[in-house]
Formats: sequence, C-alpha cells, structure tokens
Amino acid sequence: MATNDSVGILNSAYLAVEYIDSFLPENPLQQPFKNAWTYMLNNYTKYQIATWGSLLMHELSYFLICLPGFIFQFIPYMQKYKIQQDKPETWERQWKCFKALMFNHFFIQFPLILGTYYFTEYFNIPYDWESMPRWYVLLSQCFGCAVIEDAWHYFLHRLLHHKRIYKYIHKVHHEFVAPFGMQAEYAHPLETLILGTGFFIGIMVFCNHVILLWAWVICRLLETIDVHSGYDIPLNPLHLVPFYAGARFHDFHHMNFIGNYASTFTWWDKLFGTDSQYNSYREKLEKQECMVEKKTK
Repeated sequence: MATNDSVGILNSAYLAVEYIDSFLPENPLQQPFKNAWTYMLNNYTKYQIATWGSLLMHELSYFLICLPGFIFQFIPYMQKYKIQQDKPETWERQWKCFKALMFNHFFIQFPLILGTYYFTEYFNIPYDWESMPRWYVLLSQCFGCAVIEDAWHYFLHRLLHHKRIYKYIHKVHHEFVAPFGMQAEYAHPLETLILGTGFFIGIMVFCNHVILLWAWVICRLLETIDVHSGYDIPLNPLHLVPFYAGARFHDFHHMNFIGNYASTFTWWDKLFGTDSQYNSYREKLEKQECMVEKKTK
C-alpha cells in the first residue's frame, strides 16, 4: 500500500511539473542543442561519443568550473570572501596539484571512461534525440545520483580517516589545509577509485540515456569544485539546493581533519553528530563577530 502511495505521489509530481513546463516559453537554446546533437550522431560512432566525448566533457567541465576560483586569487575585492584568508594559494602548490590531476585523469579515470561504451551497449542505453529525457527528469535523476553518491562518500570517506589507513591513502588529499577549486580531484589513485565508485552507482540506477552521464558529470564537478573552492561567495545558486553543505562546511573539514565527511549534503553528519565540532566553531565565530559589532557601535 505504501509503495502504491509513493508511486502515486511521484506520478502526480511528474504530471504537475509537466503541466507547468507546458506554460514556460520555448527554450531558445533547444534547437541549436538539437542541431549539435544530431550533427554529433551523424558524424561520430557511439564508441567515439561515449569515449572521447566523455573525456572531453570531463576535462572541459573541470577546468572551466575551476576557472572563476583561479581568477579570484588575482582580484583583491574577492579576498574578503576567502574562508582561510591567512593561507593564500601559491604557484608551487597549484602546479603540483595540476601535475597530479593530469596523472589521475589520464591514467586512472580515462581507463574507466574507456568502459563507457560497453556499459551503454550492455544496458541498451540510447543516444538518440527522441529518447532524451526532459530537463526536469534529468534534473531529478542528477539529484538522485547526488543522494546516492553522498551516502557512499560519507561512509567511505569516514573510513579513509581511520587512523590505521589514513596516512596511506587519504592523507594525500589533505596535503592542502586550505583547499582551492582545482584541488577537488587531487587524491591518491586508490582514493580516486574508492570514492569515485559512488559516482557510478547512481548512473547504474537511473541512467536511461547517455546524456545523464554527461549531465551528472557536470553536476558532480560543480558541487565538488565549489566545496573545495576556498571561497564562500554570496548569492551562490547552489545554496538553493536543500541541505547543501557548501564551501564553509567542507573547508572546515580540511582545516580540522575531523568531521564534516559528507560530500554534498549535511544530513549524514547531522544524523551521526560528526558536525559537532563544526557547529561549535561556527558558534564561536558568531560570538566573536557580535563582540566586534558591539565595540564598533
């Protein structure tokens, strides 16, 4: 009975969103996107799209999303939004990070990307335009992937902090006490495989078109680069996502090493009390800010 009720609620929600969507103006980018997608299908094989398209999507998305944070370090006005202002980025650290990223991207992640075509073929996942899910379905699928990945990340990330194994694997990622965007995927190769597994679980559950692979890549990169950015930018649209952790939440994890283990949402840390040190830290900061305000009045 409960299952039938849940299905009914989901169907009602889907119909409601579909009804609202029918009143929205036509997306001016839809036709150019359709033309580009059709051109891609007509000129490249499924193997080329799944393999080289996925690699290109990951690399372009990663460094384009990193670009604003990279530029912020040269803009004095933006420094007031930097969370750990006493620890500026250095060229030496950024170059070290970039070299490690290139190794991980092409020697760890790319071999996994090579399996994308065979995954789509085995599960008969379509590539055609007509089968592509609507934007709200795609958005809900990405949210579902994020929920699954977040659960996987919390428990495995917490395990990697165990004192018996921390120094062998996860310590690499914590070389940077004050994170910056490009450092999001700076990690030991084993950690890339262990935590990266959570990315693929959601795909196996929800994927009904190859576009979800790319949409989820972009969503995941947006989130992980944002929380590693080192900047708490006001009016960040990601803060509209319910229970979103954000840069301050994860920045504290790098600064403190203990607690705030989740990747995207705050509920696992709240449930298990692993955000207690962060909450105490925030309360202390708020008290200090109140005292400063009283002195200036």
